Amino acid sequence: MTTVTRRLEFDYGHRVLGHGGKCRSLHGHRGVAEVTVRADGLDRLGMVVDFGKIKELIGGWLDANWDHALLLNAADPQLSHLAATEERPPYAVKYGNPTAENMARELYEKCQELLTVSGLEVTNVRLWETPACCADYPGHGY
Repeated sequence: MTTVTRRLEFDYGHRVLGHGGKCRSLHGHRGVAEVTVRADGLDRLGMVVDFGKIKELIGGWLDANWDHALLLNAADPQLSHLAATEERPPYAVKYGNPTAENMARELYEKCQELLTVSGLEVTNVRLWETPACCADYPGHGY
């Protein structure tokens, strides 16, 4: 089977509750998501999927939810205050702290939801938090 990967970039702020170092404070990143998908075969044009379709669906979701947003743990004590006072409320990560690992998992699940209707299988989501640090979520029971 052939796979394709689309790279999508976004900016976000976060903090890691309970962290012993600098990451406990609010700070920002230029995040990069790499979404890898496969299909049973190629379409009539010889593609798994048009890269623009991934950009439209997943990039659109990222723009609406994570780009230029504050991503917080749902248990963050500032979440309700910021939700009430900010023009754009923070995004509560459902798996706890907004780490690269948890963000990769959450984005993987969102990709599955948005892309499987197009006959695609998401095989991996890689989330780069910095140019040197990333996390992979390959799904399939991991």
